[in-house]
Amino acid sequence: MPPPAVLLGIAIAIEVVGTLALRASDGFSRPVPTAITFVAYGTAFWLLALIVRAIPISTTYAIWSGVGTAAIAAIGMIILGEPAGALKVLSIALIVVGVVGLNVSGAAHQ
Repeated sequence: MPPPAVLLGIAIAIEVVGTLALRASDGFSRPVPTAITFVAYGTAFWLLALIVRAIPISTTYAIWSGVGTAAIAAIGMIILGEPAGALKVLSIALIVVGVVGLNVSGAAHQ
């Protein structure tokens, strides 16, 4: 089995796919994107259940949700043409700084 950090990266990527499929599902009215959404989120949560055996849940969830949120926001702005104001970009940077801070503080106390 891959190391927990690798599994976490995979879980984040799968969650991002699920979120993009959620957008494409058009309120769950389109069967294929809806199915992708459910499978992706189910798989991401299954991986999280494996990851929290080795990494504290506070760190795992903060990284998963923070990086996933930042990735979706960036994809929205860069690929989907959503507005990219200074406050939005700064807020994404703060999410990333927060995730890094949690990792650093967690490593210092282990």
